[in-house]
Amino acid sequence: MTTQTQGLSEKTRWALAVGCALSVGNLYYLQPILAQVARDFHVTEGRAGLAATLTQVGYALGIFLIVPLGDIRERRGLALTTLAATAVMALAMAAAPSFSLLCVASLLLGLATCTPQLLVPFAATLARPEERGRTVGFVMSGLLLGILLSRTLGGFVASHFGWRSVYVMAAGLSVALIFVLRSRLPENRPENERVPYGELLRSLTHLVREEPILRESAAYGAALFGSFSAFWTALSFHLAGVPFDLGAERASAATGLFGLVGAAGALAAPLAGRMADQGGPRRTILVAILVTLGSFGVMFPPSILLLVVGVLMMDVGVQAAQISNQSRVYARRPESRNRMNTVYMTCYFVGGSTGSALGAWAWGAAGWPGVCAVGAGGALIALVVFAATRRASISDEGLSV
Repeated sequence: MTTQTQGLSEKTRWALAVGCALSVGNLYYLQPILAQVARDFHVTEGRAGLAATLTQVGYALGIFLIVPLGDIRERRGLALTTLAATAVMALAMAAAPSFSLLCVASLLLGLATCTPQLLVPFAATLARPEERGRTVGFVMSGLLLGILLSRTLGGFVASHFGWRSVYVMAAGLSVALIFVLRSRLPENRPENERVPYGELLRSLTHLVREEPILRESAAYGAALFGSFSAFWTALSFHLAGVPFDLGAERASAATGLFGLVGAAGALAAPLAGRMADQGGPRRTILVAILVTLGSFGVMFPPSILLLVVGVLMMDVGVQAAQISNQSRVYARRPESRNRMNTVYMTCYFVGGSTGSALGAWAWGAAGWPGVCAVGAGGALIALVVFAATRRASISDEGLSV
């Protein structure tokens, strides 16, 4: 068994952050190019949004079925295996001959792309307890930059070379990442290697029942990521139509550029991590919810400038809440860290897939006002959860929450 408690070297920390950034992009390349996909397969924009939704559903399934294995299997090898599967499914996306098969490939790509959720608890395991929040914040900043910049990269590549080339590129990046992580990450074996897989999955229900902080954080994450996903699913449709009238290709490129704006919000991740180390993560979560709620009011009018401001606000809010949530969750039960992450992130991406579906539906039913209503509704749900748990006697490892 390999258990490292000396902390992470800078090179290992960077390898984990880059690994998260490059691997998570597979979940988001599709969002800025949906207008192109809808045109090429002759489907409605609302139906094209189904493919993006299925990627999120597949990711939630991968987190539920694969990520718990990090508590009973050698962690580096497990991450490399999921990367290899990701490369194969990215090529299947690139070669899909029909929209139905694209949807199947999209679901399986999401299932394989659980690597980031293996790497983040891996980082928390390797870090010293007193630096865990900062370490998770640093690695998560890589993941969050990957989420946002993948849209920029995908939109740029699709606007110049077609949307299928995006997934050829994604397969190549996954293969390259296999070699990088194999050379930089240490082997790390858990203490529970003899636990049967069925028992491992059954233990998830016990964690949900016994950990109120896990339930509360999962509710915040699901609601806010639903808001986030509704926005990004509909943005390319908004930019392609009235009043901006950019067309499919230019809308893809423009949506990608909005990813650059949102990337500035990733700066909130290390700051939120430091705040979690110092105490008061629940206070950070409240501010994050309010900022996210306000962002949809800012983005409601038909203005590019207000869209830019609103995207920055939304990303800062969602990302700050995410880091604070995960810092709280990772502080509980070190021997079950992957399973705790499984419960949290499964709820998170169920929320995201629901938000994607509602965003596509709202666009078809009510246009941009409907999308903003869905986004604001997710933040309001998080605010209601916060108010409902305010008086609960919950301790966060002895800190005020």
